[in-house]
Amino acid sequence: MKKFLIIGLGNPGIEYSKTRHNIGFEILDYISSERECKFDTVKLADITKFKIKGKTVFLLKPNTYMNLSGKAIKYWMDNQKIKLDNILVISDDLNLKLGQIRLRKKGSSGGHNGLENISQVLGTENYSRLRIGISNPGSNQIDYVLGKFTEKEYKSILKIYPNFNNLIESFVLKGAELTMNNYNN
Repeated sequence: MKKFLIIGLGNPGIEYSKTRHNIGFEILDYISSERECKFDTVKLADITKFKIKGKTVFLLKPNTYMNLSGKAIKYWMDNQKIKLDNILVISDDLNLKLGQIRLRKKGSSGGHNGLENISQVLGTENYSRLRIGISNPGSNQIDYVLGKFTEKEYKSILKIYPNFNNLIESFVLKGAELTMNNYNN
């Protein structure tokens, strides 16, 4: 049976809820709600699972803080025997316009410390990642990414959420390449 691991990057704790940097967590919360599955807090993460046409899909929110996410991902990949080709990491991206999505099969961290840690722990940059644009203020980037979306930004970002269920299903059933062609904007 094929297994997939979809990872949303973020920081644990109520103080980080609805911040730009936690968009990976927010998207997984949306998907789990739509799929009617609940997260359980287990070793290094909050995790849930569901099936898509016989394939098991795990949703993982590392509770190691963003910059140490690789440890949780590696643990659950090993624990569930999930291949590198079957993981997808969802993160925020300052270099994309608000709400723009970009799926890649591999690539650099682009200065994102969470992705950098994952690449270090996994020993490769050859894993799929879905970047969600949060825009770039030009200065005070740390305060910006750890800040909450404005009401207008949040309403705008919520409009793209319905795409994610179909995107995940496409990734699981058709692979990263075809999914990239259909969803990158």
